[in-house]
Amino acid sequence: MALVTFTNKEYRDKTVYAVAGSHTQSLLKLALENKIPIDFSCEDGECGTCAVKVTSIDKKIQRMGGTMTEKEKALLKELGKVSQEELEQMIVNDLPPTWRLACQMIVRDEDIRVEY
Repeated sequence: MALVTFTNKEYRDKTVYAVAGSHTQSLLKLALENKIPIDFSCEDGECGTCAVKVTSIDKKIQRMGGTMTEKEKALLKELGKVSQEELEQMIVNDLPPTWRLACQMIVRDEDIRVEY
């Protein structure tokens, strides 16, 4: 089980349990199931409305995160959330960038903070 803490300036932090490695439960699905008001529109990685900042709660462990699709990479780059250099470093260091699309990111076995 992973603990996911959703945080926003307008709402109180909310921590929920996520089934790690389910390969089907995106951050957006988890948020919707727990009535967390993340903005979204298409739910398919096309619009970028659900862009969130994801960080590890345990600073000693490098963040994992599921693999990014080419569509997600292209959209986050277009939105200015990630640079080409960050995308290249992601491949070299096997670390995902901080910004993700909630509808595309699959929860892994790690405790994370999601800023929306």
